[in-house]
Amino acid sequence: VDVTGNTHRSEICIDKLYSPDGPTGRLGLVEFRAFEMPPHADMNLAQQLLLRALIAWFWTTPYTEPLKPLGTELNDKFMLPHVLWADLKSMLKEVSEGTGIAIDPSWFQAHFEFRFPWIGKVSYDGINIELRHALEQWNVLGEEGTVGGTARFVDSSLERVEVKVNGDLKHLQLLCNGVVIPLHDEPLSGSKYSGLRYRTWLPESCLHPTIKPHGPLTFDLYDPRLGRSIGGFTYYPTHPGGRNFETRPINALEAEGRRIASFNPNGHTPGDFVPKCIHQDPRFPNTLDLRWS
Repeated sequence: VDVTGNTHRSEICIDKLYSPDGPTGRLGLVEFRAFEMPPHADMNLAQQLLLRALIAWFWTTPYTEPLKPLGTELNDKFMLPHVLWADLKSMLKEVSEGTGIAIDPSWFQAHFEFRFPWIGKVSYDGINIELRHALEQWNVLGEEGTVGGTARFVDSSLERVEVKVNGDLKHLQLLCNGVVIPLHDEPLSGSKYSGLRYRTWLPESCLHPTIKPHGPLTFDLYDPRLGRSIGGFTYYPTHPGGRNFETRPINALEAEGRRIASFNPNGHTPGDFVPKCIHQDPRFPNTLDLRWS
């Protein structure tokens, strides 16, 4: 079970050990719930190969070292795409060396692009800024009485993106909705990155119901010497025209068109202004939470 006592939210679930109802309840299953069902058979085959290689590795070389407590890093650092990709590549290297089964990280590039869709990219004065979807965990709220009985709502209003900067910022600052984004160095590539958590919409039942949605997100490359933005872009988490999509995308092309329309490479904050610095939670240094502003 996870910390809330829910078996369906745990990553590895040992189930059906002994149920007196029938033989199907005594199968002794090990369910890997952390795996997402991929949209293509080849992607599923890559996952099955990884699982079989892990089983072969641990069967011959059991892991006896103590587990490493990651604490709040699971909700902060390991929600970002480039951190998870680097962790996956290091794990694949260990599995390949331990089993002799050559597993190419490029086989999982489709999983990466599917789970972390690319949003857009801009360039100003040799500085490249890239925006990509990241992971966000949704909280299950307490029980509430409804017409049909009792329900536990999920606060699905929060989302997270990863902003990545390549180039020498020097004295420049990166802002989102006027708030300074604390960037962190990536040792291997020399780029800078940060996560950004924001509220997309305001459901009827949610945490912090007085905090309004933060969209659209306006990113600015701010020059303190000039006191203004020298460029930027705008990201629309919902409909760019302020409406709601009433239907699902018919196919992948329409879904891609919606993603393209959500990114405006020319939008920035005009005029002179002073950026705002908000309190950063020390437990989550890699993610800027706009709710604090």
